[in-house]
Amino acid sequence: MRISRKKIALILCISLFCCSLLQGCQRPDKTVEKYGFYFDTIINITLFGDYEESLIDDCFALAQECENLFSNTISSSDISKINDNPGEFVTVDPRTVDILQKAIAYGDFSQGIFDITIGKLVDLWNISELSKQEDNSDFDKSILPAQEDIANVKKNVNYKAVIIDGTSVQLASADCKIDLGGIAKGYIADLMKEFLMEQGVTSACISLGGNILTIGEKPNHNPFKIGIQKPFSDRNDVIGTVNVKDKSVVTSGIYERYIKVNDTIYHHILDKSTGCPVENELLEVTIISNQSIDGDALSTICFLLGTEKGMEYIEALEDVEAVFVDKDYQITTTSGVDLQIP
Repeated sequence: MRISRKKIALILCISLFCCSLLQGCQRPDKTVEKYGFYFDTIINITLFGDYEESLIDDCFALAQECENLFSNTISSSDISKINDNPGEFVTVDPRTVDILQKAIAYGDFSQGIFDITIGKLVDLWNISELSKQEDNSDFDKSILPAQEDIANVKKNVNYKAVIIDGTSVQLASADCKIDLGGIAKGYIADLMKEFLMEQGVTSACISLGGNILTIGEKPNHNPFKIGIQKPFSDRNDVIGTVNVKDKSVVTSGIYERYIKVNDTIYHHILDKSTGCPVENELLEVTIISNQSIDGDALSTICFLLGTEKGMEYIEALEDVEAVFVDKDYQITTTSGVDLQIP
């Protein structure tokens, strides 16, 4: 996969900023930190305490294993094999079954708003690849997909076409395609946390792009302070910080991957009902939850719902909070959020 120097710099700045917030705490004699590149994003893992660096290497190996299973751009992956053999059952890794079951559950829970068979629509728009260009703000409208093509592709998006039987999976329709981009990073972050805790790690921070997952608390028993990025900021600005212990903080926004055509932004969060990037009042949604996979799915769902309906959705859930930022940079939070604004 290719990513531009500009994007790498931006991701590094976000990761380094989150780490700088953590460095204000009283640190133990040893802190272990490493960076890796998987799932088209930079992963940063910091262990606070006397732990071996090999634990982070093991986490990176886990990330590579999962990328080789879940990526639809790796031809040998489980997901590619399912996509390439519609109508046939494909035997897959138990982790592939697990993530697909969780994704389908979120499809049911959201009444189809969250849908992992959106892959052909993602390919049609190609926003993620186009946004990697050094200048992603000078495209001609000819780069946009035709309305006829959008209509033909969107009508086939249906997560119920994914059929699971034990460790075998079938995509019932050749007209849709599985894309786990809206849930994979959260899933792997949770796997990393589970592994590190099994190894006795009690204080750590895992960062996968917009997914932050903490283990325990800081070494001085204070919570971790996590910054929520200010959308479209040229600097390392934040709209606020939240204090968390043993929580996930996941942000989805239109500034993450987008292109501009005649001053109009086209971003990567697609609404399957229209087949186009969702158009509403929002710039970003942040979800605070116990598990990162929940934050991944819920941030997408809430972005598609908009502030009012998204607020209602989250307030009905236990142990989940949300921060919404609209296009006027107005901030709305659910009742349990203590957002510290600079």
